[in-house]
Amino acid sequence: MDTHNAEARSRVEARSEGDVRIVVMAGEFDMDNVADLRAALDPAAPGVARFVLDVAEVTFVDSTALSIMLQAALDHPVVLAGTVPRRLARLLEITGADLAFATAPTVAEATHTPLPPRQG
Repeated sequence: MDTHNAEARSRVEARSEGDVRIVVMAGEFDMDNVADLRAALDPAAPGVARFVLDVAEVTFVDSTALSIMLQAALDHPVVLAGTVPRRLARLLEITGADLAFATAPTVAEATHTPLPPRQG
């Protein structure tokens, strides 16, 4: 794999199920390859009430990608689905960003899991 090819290092797939936008993230996300992630997590996207992020295949997230994830969470609930990889879990923990996201064991559960009321 060519590590200088930003597109080859990451994959983002997005689909909508009703008012839920499901975003599958895989690979490494840094400032060089977050355009697809930014588009998929657009907080101004019409008709989106919740974002579900399948992060099971994420190997790296830098501050730029984390910022995009947090920006989506400002206006909509964001649920991390699947097993959160250790490196990502650690980044969320040390930055306090883990408090911004709900979690669910599967994408299916994340689309329907009850969420706590949002703090104003």
